[in-house]
Amino acid sequence: MKIIDILAQIDAKQYALPEFQRGYVWNRDQVKKLANSLYKGYPIGGILIWTTEADESYTRGNIDQANKSVKLILDGQQRITTLYGLIKGEAPSFFEGDDKAFKNLYFNLNTEIFEFYAPIKMKDDQYWVDVTQVLKLGAANYIVQSDKKEFYMDYIEKLNRLYLNLTQKDLQIEEVVGEDKTLDVVVEIFNNLNSGGTKLSKGDLALAKICALWPEARQELRGILNRLKEAGYEFKLEWLLRCVTVHLTSKAYFSELEQVDIEDFKKSLKDVENRIDEILNQIGSRLGLDNTRVLSSKFAIPLMIGYLNKENRELNDAEWNKLLYWYIHTFLWGRYAGSTESVLARDLNVVNNGEGIDGLINQLRQDRADLTIKPEDFWGWGTGARFYPLLYLLTRMNKSKDFSSGIELKNYLLGKNSSLEIHHIFPKALLYKNGRTKSVVNSLANYTFITRKTNEDISDEKPEKYIPIYMEKQPGAIESHWIPTNDKELFKVENYERFLDERRKLLAESANNFLNSLLDNKVDKVEITDYANRKGVSNDINEDEKILELSYWMEENGLSGGEINYELKVSDNESIIIDLAWPDGIQNNLSEPVAIMIDEENSNISKVNLQKYRVFEDVKSFKDYIRNNYLEIN
Repeated sequence: MKIIDILAQIDAKQYALPEFQRGYVWNRDQVKKLANSLYKGYPIGGILIWTTEADESYTRGNIDQANKSVKLILDGQQRITTLYGLIKGEAPSFFEGDDKAFKNLYFNLNTEIFEFYAPIKMKDDQYWVDVTQVLKLGAANYIVQSDKKEFYMDYIEKLNRLYLNLTQKDLQIEEVVGEDKTLDVVVEIFNNLNSGGTKLSKGDLALAKICALWPEARQELRGILNRLKEAGYEFKLEWLLRCVTVHLTSKAYFSELEQVDIEDFKKSLKDVENRIDEILNQIGSRLGLDNTRVLSSKFAIPLMIGYLNKENRELNDAEWNKLLYWYIHTFLWGRYAGSTESVLARDLNVVNNGEGIDGLINQLRQDRADLTIKPEDFWGWGTGARFYPLLYLLTRMNKSKDFSSGIELKNYLLGKNSSLEIHHIFPKALLYKNGRTKSVVNSLANYTFITRKTNEDISDEKPEKYIPIYMEKQPGAIESHWIPTNDKELFKVENYERFLDERRKLLAESANNFLNSLLDNKVDKVEITDYANRKGVSNDINEDEKILELSYWMEENGLSGGEINYELKVSDNESIIIDLAWPDGIQNNLSEPVAIMIDEENSNISKVNLQKYRVFEDVKSFKDYIRNNYLEIN
């Protein structure tokens, strides 16, 4: 089918450009390459279309009215979106991305190259022609309407080739059709064909079909996510779709959405939104986990939605506390860090069978045997990353006090200088100066949380100096952070490792006491605060938190969370600490070693590169790499 006819089918709502979660991701260089390939007559690949039955009771969107079917362009979406923009001069109605990627593309009639408009270079050069104007009008009409007719007539052959090759080229259409072509099958077909490119997930495909039937679906879902982001919670579209799936079907798998009436899907969104708010408010109020940085195990929330729906009533304090006991253990032991869908399905079966919270806890015990927290669980980042939210939780809920002001840190703190920040009890600069490695410096047991102002006041002061001052100024404040005070020698840098050992014991004891009090409903009654509807909460995070968030992000996408503060030996007498590393590759022994090194010296990056590591210096480029090579898009 000719390119121009494919675009006509889109405008006639015969074909749908599905609204996948990734949106439009091409850049200007890719657009130029596509235009150049078409102009020179190079192959650009075919188009894969999935024809699937539509809900006959709902006929909005991209639906074949005669056959009540939806034709979704699966493979070729980026190419067709680009050509739509170049030929029509505007983005498709659903477009989400930067339309600068395909706007103002120009073609040089002399050199036959494509470039985006640059005023100084092109303004008075008649060889440059606006590609979109030529494609809209056709070569002959473009010349007729120009005030440079005689000049352009000398280049009629090139203008014709530009118009014909970019609008009239035949693209092969392959169609996937049939009752047996379920979400699972179509995803497998697509990913087999596109093994070297971006993966398509079942969530992508389910949302594409929903949006074809209800074009506003993605906007509605995004609206919920944007409101939650304003309140300090960042979630992915795939996560929200999972919540909706569980709410509507009591099942974990996106394929269950194939049986859902689109009107039921529409009506469910408000109920799902209310359930999410309810859960976030309970987690924030009872556990103090009140923002994205400390809200781990996000895929436990769909399970909790399923549980609340099954009970179909308001839970009492004891039930909420027991449910949150279960929730804490899901992030401590990484329950939803691997095969999210299959584990969620197992846990939903427990709920659907009527076994309740006790059944969920028993499932945890069967899988882990011992739910007791040990001092070594707070050892370093490598094994203790999941315990970071627990440290924040204990600080918020066990009446820890700010060192300087003495204010209890239980309540949510507002204002630039009163928000909670990570504090290194032994300052990093002091430890580095005394020969400690990065992994030891950033031991979890060296962290606590205090207000920003107090953190700034302490700066790089030695613990042996500032701790006694605050012990006198605010009695009990230092002890409320599980800082051992019986032996003042522990505050000296030469005794740092002993300090860590003693503090880990105190942290483990406090954690077990708190968890048991939840299970036995022996915690203080709390007022439930509406965390989910706050406004303007900042999600700015420091370097340590970026690394932790990235490790969580990988686990939530079914990949290894990597090794935090990984020590890489680069010579017989030199080691370099990598912020986050996958020494055996993202897929063990199947891909190159990968390293994240933020704000690192170039010489160290070069040394790690020489060890055959692929090094990323910022989170965004790393996530783009993972999405393009390993993920079913989330």
